[in-house]
Amino acid sequence: MTDRSSETLIALRRIVHALETNAREMARASNLTQAQLLVLLEVASQGREMPRDIARALGVGQATVTLQIDRLEARGLVRRERRQADRRAIWVILTEAGSALIDAIPDPLHQRFTQRFERLAPWEQTLLLSVTQRLGAMFDAEDAPALPQAEPTPRAAGG
Repeated sequence: MTDRSSETLIALRRIVHALETNAREMARASNLTQAQLLVLLEVASQGREMPRDIARALGVGQATVTLQIDRLEARGLVRRERRQADRRAIWVILTEAGSALIDAIPDPLHQRFTQRFERLAPWEQTLLLSVTQRLGAMFDAEDAPALPQAEPTPRAAGG
């Protein structure tokens, strides 16, 4: 293995470690799974959103998002509401409890990344995206889900 390939793999392992550590910290602080947190954060960023748009934003299937919405709704963190214009369509809306939980969890790593990424010049953003996509292809990760597909719901403390 060349020095550059070794250094690249080490850098990638550090990134993966940072992502996993952040996900564990957020899960511990919120008592939610990573998938549930990402759905909750997406809804919070838009105020209200339809499940298909949440799925599109997160790069996952609508069935995955629906499962997470069910779990979040059961905990009172989001609610569903039929759209007035099309009664078949449903909004997912953040509740006060969901908003309070988001305020209480640590700053998500992806928010810090996004803020720093947006300060880069457009050519640097394009370069990073291209390199990241190329790395994904080198690891055969193009079709890997962006969210975990099936996670157990964490037990409540003392439960």
